[in-house]
Amino acid sequence: MKPKSNALSWLLLSVVVIALDQLSKWWALTALQPAGLPHPVIPGFLNWTLAFNTGAAFSFLASSDGWQRWFFVLLAVVISGVLVVWLHRTPRNDWKTAMPLALIVGGALGNLIDRLHAAQVTDFIQVYYREWSYPVFNVADCGITVGAVALVVFGLFAGKSRA
Repeated sequence: MKPKSNALSWLLLSVVVIALDQLSKWWALTALQPAGLPHPVIPGFLNWTLAFNTGAAFSFLASSDGWQRWFFVLLAVVISGVLVVWLHRTPRNDWKTAMPLALIVGGALGNLIDRLHAAQVTDFIQVYYREWSYPVFNVADCGITVGAVALVVFGLFAGKSRA
């Protein structure tokens, strides 16, 4: 009996996301000191600004007493495990499911490495316009966001048949 071809090979994309995330954070830590000082990339729109986050997205729970570190570590491990099982059950050629899952796993594990190593996540990408500023984020966050949006978008149109 031929073994079923699954989408676990898409985890190579997760490895790429993790590598890009960790390399970019290393660069940010060495090039963007002191923290909080904006370095304009596209004036009026994009800065490199070193920041640290002990919470989750939008600094959720960042002001807690430290328990949130282990909560987010556990959450990342559980979610990544569930997504790897989902990849195992997904056909290899179903890229509309596999690619987003792999991006989310890569992003989750990229931020997990920071939490385990430094008890905080390194962020450095700041998008803004005039008085409005989006919270500073990183490459791992991009993987999570793009993966989640793609999963929803592809899921919404999966049942549509060609006319």
